Amino acid sequence: MIKFFEYNWQVRDDWFDWCNQLAIEELLKERRGGTGSILYTLFHIIDVEYSWLCGIQAKKDVVFQFADYKTLEKVKSLSNTCRIEVAELLKTNLNELKEEIVSVSWDEDEYTGDDILHHIIAHEIHHIGQLSIWARELELSPITANFIGRKFESIHFN
Repeated sequence: MIKFFEYNWQVRDDWFDWCNQLAIEELLKERRGGTGSILYTLFHIIDVEYSWLCGIQAKKDVVFQFADYKTLEKVKSLSNTCRIEVAELLKTNLNELKEEIVSVSWDEDEYTGDDILHHIIAHEIHHIGQLSIWARELELSPITANFIGRKFESIHFN
């Protein structure tokens, strides 16, 4: 499962680099389908990942406001900041988290930590697919979604 988090983070970073070729107006432009804009989609991915991880830890949900992150640099910085905490959590408590029964403020159902971790991974992959469609609509090549050939070294375990 750790490799899929690392995969998503690598692909996300590739999308951040890809976004450098676009003007901020293009990144904020409302698009058909998905969550609205390219930049908001990247923000949404980070927000959802972090919110669910707070839920697994029984921490109060931190609600990020997109209005505070309306530049590529700010969204990338948010990603990097949240990733440090998420990686630490995954590195230290992964097996314990999988078995936990979790309730979150925004949903009345309960889930296992394992289900939530899988949801976080699938959620990001889903939205990366949307970014790929928008890239093609802009007549630009999307980021490769290949898992094979990537190196996974950011989280080390003893």
